[in-house]
Amino acid sequence: MTEESAEIDIRTQGRAGRITLNRPKALNALTYDMCLRIEAALDAWRDDAAVDLLIIDAAGDKAFCAGGDIAELYRTGKAGDYAYGRRFWADEYRMNAKLFEFPKPVVSLMQGFVMGGGVGVGCHGSHRIVDTSAQIAMPECGIGLVPDVGGSLLLARAPGRVGEHLGLTAARMSAGDAIFAGFADACLPRDAWPDLIADLCATGDIDAAERPCAEAPPASDLSTQMDNITAHFGGERLDDILRSLQAQENDFTAAALKQMGRNSPLSMGCTVEMIHRLRGPSAEIRRALDLEYRFTFRSMDQGDFLEGVRAAIIDKDRNPHWKHTLHALPDVAVSQMLLPLGEDALTLEEKTT
Repeated sequence: MTEESAEIDIRTQGRAGRITLNRPKALNALTYDMCLRIEAALDAWRDDAAVDLLIIDAAGDKAFCAGGDIAELYRTGKAGDYAYGRRFWADEYRMNAKLFEFPKPVVSLMQGFVMGGGVGVGCHGSHRIVDTSAQIAMPECGIGLVPDVGGSLLLARAPGRVGEHLGLTAARMSAGDAIFAGFADACLPRDAWPDLIADLCATGDIDAAERPCAEAPPASDLSTQMDNITAHFGGERLDDILRSLQAQENDFTAAALKQMGRNSPLSMGCTVEMIHRLRGPSAEIRRALDLEYRFTFRSMDQGDFLEGVRAAIIDKDRNPHWKHTLHALPDVAVSQMLLPLGEDALTLEEKTT
């Protein structure tokens, strides 16, 4: 099976199903069509006895995938068409769920920027391999969204309060940080990837991908910040976290407050609430995606998404006018964004197109 397009290359090679993101000039940003093609491949290979495992990688050196291609989301949303965005997010999240729950090993090889939608493709597999160039982040609060594509579950499963810290500050994780936080499993030099891929394709034996996971991971700066993260990011609400950070002056609190000061208060408040709801043994991917969709469904007409994209990407003035200020975010605003959607709730079992 081979399905090539200018944006994505989907094929079988030996015993492996191969998915290669192929928009290097756009940092491999995910388009709607790419999401649907990935889902179709997952459906085709799930019960295909000729496919023993999946390999997901990306062309170019700068990025595995720097996020979603949101130009059309913004255009349609500004025109008052919220249905397009809601359909896109529902279809993307369905793909994320299928990838997370895929019954065969999934090996992802991630270099450079891995952000937003890239996390949803690269960080849900069984064997997540990065090289030393990797920079992984969930920066959605900066454009009026919340960490989505299943990223909220990864944040909730991170050690201690690392999830709150990463979600609210959009801090970039190095290879060592990503392994420490649970977004990756191993670090392998890029020049060793071709041999690994060839071995996996030839044998279909996942043991080849497990060997790097047994090696000691690179050092993690994030792990050295745990005392500060625990001290300041354990509050029940966004305001509790902000007050704790503002009560102590040091390099850590100054950096955190600077980054949080750029983000949507509503998005950050909802991010804290979502992580708290998902923390614990009962949380799973479908619960996370359902919560995320409650927010993204409302993000254009009730949230800060359109304003966030305008300020960061369209006008690039970096001066968003958020609906709320940092210390004046009503609890009810958070609750309203995360209310159940009733008949509009996310459905993962059948297509919404």
